[in-house]
Amino acid sequence: MAVKIQNQFGNIDISNDVIATVVGGAATEIFGIVGMASKNQIRDNLNGILKRDNYSKGVVVRQEEEGVAIDVYIIAGYGTKISEVCRNVQEKVKYNLGSMLGVTAKSVNVIVQGVRVIED
Repeated sequence: MAVKIQNQFGNIDISNDVIATVVGGAATEIFGIVGMASKNQIRDNLNGILKRDNYSKGVVVRQEEEGVAIDVYIIAGYGTKISEVCRNVQEKVKYNLGSMLGVTAKSVNVIVQGVRVIED
């Protein structure tokens, strides 16, 4: 599915992959995020961190009437305040979706899949 926006010039279709890429890019910019996690670790048999070029795979996008609902699967850095990191992810994702794509995020759910030591 895609988000459909209609304006005076015509129609705009934004695919879920584009939304997931914007969300993944916004999430990885936050201090305290080591990387994106796989949303299906058992099926994918991955316990590691997905590389930056794969960060859209740690994002689930669902269309709803009031906007889109986003699930972001992350790996947090050890020693960071996880609640603050998650709140920052929520704010950054909502801001980036609104400013870059004109899409309203109804909810941004952050799921912490693991904690890793941040390497300097």
